[in-house]
Order: sequence, then C-alpha cells, then structure tokens
Amino acid sequence: MRHGKFPNRISLTALAVASAISANAYAAPAISRLTPPSELFRTGSANPIVSRFMVGQKFDLQATVRPDAGQTITSVVFKVDGKTVATVTPSTGGKTSMVPATAIAEASPNAVAASVRGYSNSKAGIRTLTVTATQSDKQTVTATGNFEIVPITWGGVKVKNVIIMLGDGMGSGHRTAARVMQYGVAQGKVKGRLAMDTFPVTASIMTASLNSIVTDSAPGMQNYVTGNKANNNQEGVFPDDTTANFDNPRVEYLSEFLARGQGKKLGVVTTADVFDATPASMAIHTQNRGAGTGIVDQFFDDRANTGLTVLLGGGRKWFLPNPTTCNGGEAGCGDAGSVASFNGSARSNGSDYVLPADIVAGWGAAPGALDAGRDLIGDFQAAGWNYAYDMASLSAAGANQPLLGLFSLSNMNVALDKLGKRRGTSTVVDDYGFPDQPMLEEMTEKALEVLDANSPKGFVLMVEGASIDKQAHNMDTERFILDTIEFDKAIGVAKEYARTHPGTLVLVTADHECAGVAVIGGSTVTDDELQTRIATGGGAGQLRKGVVGTYDAAGFPHYPISGTDGYPSDTDPDKKMLVGYAANADRYEDWRTNAQPLRDSQQPGNGVAPLSAYPGSPMERDTAGNFLVTGQIPDAVAAHTGNDIPLSACGRGASLMGGTMDNTDVFFHVVQATVGGVGPGSTAVTNCK
Repeated sequence: MRHGKFPNRISLTALAVASAISANAYAAPAISRLTPPSELFRTGSANPIVSRFMVGQKFDLQATVRPDAGQTITSVVFKVDGKTVATVTPSTGGKTSMVPATAIAEASPNAVAASVRGYSNSKAGIRTLTVTATQSDKQTVTATGNFEIVPITWGGVKVKNVIIMLGDGMGSGHRTAARVMQYGVAQGKVKGRLAMDTFPVTASIMTASLNSIVTDSAPGMQNYVTGNKANNNQEGVFPDDTTANFDNPRVEYLSEFLARGQGKKLGVVTTADVFDATPASMAIHTQNRGAGTGIVDQFFDDRANTGLTVLLGGGRKWFLPNPTTCNGGEAGCGDAGSVASFNGSARSNGSDYVLPADIVAGWGAAPGALDAGRDLIGDFQAAGWNYAYDMASLSAAGANQPLLGLFSLSNMNVALDKLGKRRGTSTVVDDYGFPDQPMLEEMTEKALEVLDANSPKGFVLMVEGASIDKQAHNMDTERFILDTIEFDKAIGVAKEYARTHPGTLVLVTADHECAGVAVIGGSTVTDDELQTRIATGGGAGQLRKGVVGTYDAAGFPHYPISGTDGYPSDTDPDKKMLVGYAANADRYEDWRTNAQPLRDSQQPGNGVAPLSAYPGSPMERDTAGNFLVTGQIPDAVAAHTGNDIPLSACGRGASLMGGTMDNTDVFFHVVQATVGGVGPGSTAVTNCK
C-alpha cells in the first residue's frame, strides 16, 4: 500500500509532458484533483480554508484518479472525518458515478472522475475529506483535503425577503461618475445623492475567483450566492476533468437552499440576455457560461428546485425554436423592419445537455434533452406563466401568475438609447427591432409586484444593471454612466419596497470592477469648441492639450436633467466631466457621446443592415479627431480589474455586513439572517428610509 507517494498537487501540464516522454511514466496511482477544493490537498497547508458550506447545504464530492499504465481504477472510497460516505465503483449507481476523465485522457488514458452527488453535512466545524483509490492490481493511493461547515446561530428576527441589486462591473468610479452627472457638485458639496449612497451600511468586497485575482462575471456573481469560489466562466459548480458542460460537481445556490428549506421564491431581472453570466449564476449549474440553450432550459425545467417565479430581460433567441426566420417582426423576432432575413433563434444541441443519472438522482434535477426545436416560450405559457414581450405587455401583465419577460433577441438596449427612443431623438432601438423596451426601474417594480403576490414565505430577487459592465468594456462613457443611473433608479424602487416591507434586506454591490474607470477631470472648453477641435484631426495636441482639465481646471461639470423622465437630458454640456480607463484597450477618443453603440456580436442579425453599419470596435469609432489612446492591455476592449468593490446594505440583516469582506462571506450572512435570524435591535440604524 502506497499512501501519498505523489504530492496532492499535480500539474496537468507536467502530466502531459511526462506522458510524452514515456508511456510508463507513472510510478503509482495518483489523485490529481479533489473536490471540494482545498489548500490542504493542493499544498499540504491547512489554511486558508477554501471551501465553506452552510449547515445542510448540498454539494458534490469528487476525485480525479490516474492509474498506473495498463491498470484501471476499481474503487474510490470517500470518507469525512474517517466515516465512509460512499464507495464508488464502475458499476455503482444512484447518487454516485465513475466516468472517464476525458479532459486529461491524453496524459492518462484510464483516468476517472469518481463522484458523490448531493452530499451535505450538519456538523459545524472543519471537516477532513479522505479519498482512497484502488487500482486493478490492488495498489492504493490516498489523498486528504478539508472544508468547513458553517453553523447557524438560532434566535432573533428572520429576514423574509432578500433583494440583491447587482451593478455588473460597477466600481467606485462608476458610482462617482453617475453621481456627478445626475446631481452635480457645488463648492465641493454634492447637490444630491444616489439611492445607493443613502444606504446606512457599507463594506469593501474582495472579488477574486477560484483561479484568478481577476474574476469574470460568472463566479463574480455565484460567489455571493453559493458561499464558494468558482473558476472563471463557471456557474454553480467546481472545476472537474471532464469536457461536458453540465456534469461538473455542483454546489447549492442560495435560491435552492432557501426554496428547499423555507419555500422561498426566486426572481431574476437583468438588462442583459437572461442566459448571461450574472442571471445564470443565480440558478444554473454549468462549467460553460456560453451554453445558452441548456442554461435557459435549466431555468424552466428546474424551477421547482429554485423557486423561479420571475424571469425578465433579453435573450428571446434562446427561447425561439430553431430555425425561426426573422425579416420583419414575425414569430417573436421584434419589429425588425426591412432587413435581410436571418435566423432569430440561437438554440442548438451543441449548447444543450442530457444530465448523467447521478446528478438527476442526487439533485432531483430534470434530465434534460437535446431539443433545438423547442418552443420554450410556449412551455412557460403552458405552465401558467404570463409572457411579456414589450413595455406595454409588461404593464398589462397581472401579478397573480409567474412572469416571463423577454424584451429583445439578446442583450437589451442601454438606457441612453431607450431614452433616445422615448424622447424621439434616437432610432437605435428601432434598428435593433425592439422599440418598446422597459427601463430597469419598471422591470424591478413589476418583479416586486409579482413576487409579493406569489411568495407568502418570502423571496430572493436579483436585479442586474448589466450594461454598466458591457459599455465600460466598450469604453463608451456616457452609455455606462446612464446605465448606472438607470440601475440606481431601480435601487430606489427596491429601497421603497423595503421601507414598506420591513422584513426585507437590500444589498447593492457588483460582481467585479470593469475597465478601471476613474473620473480624471473636466473639459476646459465648450461643446462647440470641442467639436471644432475634433474637426481639425489634430489628435492629442487638440483633444488632450487644452481640453483635459485636471485639479482646479476640472471645475464642477453640470448636466441638465429632464423634467419628464428624470435622466440627464444632455450628455454633452459645455465643460463636461471626463472619464479615463486603467484596464483600457486601444481606442480613439473625442470625449463626446457616441450616436451609436458598438455592434453587439451576441445579437442575431448584427451582420445585416442596419446593425452591420454600426462600429465594430473602439478603433472604428471617434476617428475624426485622430486622438489615439494606447491601451495597457492587448485585448480588443477594456478588461475587468481585480479591484475591491463597494457594497451597500439596508434593511433587516444589514448590520451583519461591513468592513472588508470576501464576496463568499455575504452568502453566510444572508443565510444567517434568513434562516437563523438577527437580533431585533440590529435594524434600528439600518432601516431603508
């Protein structure tokens, strides 16, 4: 018997090199991955504790095992604190499985991933996971990891409803820019505060993912609502060594945990495509955030597990049967106008799934099907859901049924362009074919109305201002600022609901910061002079020198506000605010509002007129002034940063937040507040008022 002859940490790259050197490179069977992730397994250090779970929270156990050359793995025994949880063999079934670890097949052809699905533990404290694998010649290998079970303190008053307001990519710079544009500053004092500025509790959130200091939106969101880190691009799962998109080891979401234990409902509202990383990271288990067909199917098919009751956003392309021909508004494509025909559906068997039997058994999940021709909107309606396809139908939808709303084929248009349509100053939303899209505050108000009517035991609602991130990526300053203001107006709706429903906790935060946004100063010239300088094509000499005012020269930019809709009515006033980017790509800059957004590659029909005429990148926009800003990253657009981001909280349970927190900490505080309760006196200074 050989215990731990190989280090617990095994580089897959090193394994591949070893395989290339010799087919007999393996000196012993080895466990190359242990799930849940732990530093004890990876380096031998007991700290930090990487994986933490609330008492009773479900998660999967898994080990990747490589046998010696010519051998096979015959059994894998999982023990927690020395007590056997399961013995997995090639023939066992139910909640266990042993499948080929195809992602490392080249390095070890007989490697397997052994899984135990839907495990939970009710004993608080640090637990030891030991896995022993036996190969066909009876040799064994053992590996050890750890995880923590976090206790619940019982007593106090419980939170009934949780509202998570998630400004995608929204850092301090985005919030500052929105405040300056919406309210202005006089002699150093702000003339008004954003709704999010009025929350009594603040915290600074660390955002790293499981595999990088810079997270993407998938783990950036799911870390809040599972209590655990995930790899970039993965949602509700730990990494594994298979290539299938939907078979990774799962961890239970807040929505699933509270639906199972308390009967709470779930609402998801976004201005993005609903399959996108942030909305999906409330309910979906996949290693591939791009697997859209399976993601939206899982929303519907597993709604009993998550309590899903409201789903609002873009993304109709995943719900339409494939093919769906679009050339003028038929079959749910929108009012596309006179454009060349295109397929409005993105459904495909390649992004769908059929789940393995052990996940179905361990999680009570629907098995799935490869059904690119599925009419998913019809399935929602047949299940008793109302369906809204524009602002008018959203307003008309009753509150007593679950609600699906899909307001565009992919991502919804941004606030600046929706407002332009309502004001009669822009045709962008007409070009996209969806002229009557709701604002985020209108979607939030309807979502709360439906959840309030259908959730007697409470709900979890996530509302995402998605294009704060998307337009910061594009370095489209006025568009990301207007989307931040739109998001803040939705926060005002949530705050008012919490004020009249005191059992509600409201959190305002972000999944990460995007683009390194900073208010760098103010223009020193009028808009007319700025346009004159642009026309010279003089580059930095005209558009940086003599325009960019720093320190005293920045002054106090003023933006007029519309008396009709409450948004800025002119985003190009004289001596406007100027914004820079730290994680920027190459771009041309002229400091003025762009008439058109960049082309959205996720939109069906983006390759045909009129969308094909939109600029394709920041290098195809604002070129007249010839002011090229050289980026600090090699990407085509700006990138996320690893900066901490602010969290604001109000309502019952807000007192549990504060200080510098890891994003995973938020999950445990929310569960404590909803399941265990908080002290009755803790809300005195944290009410939403």
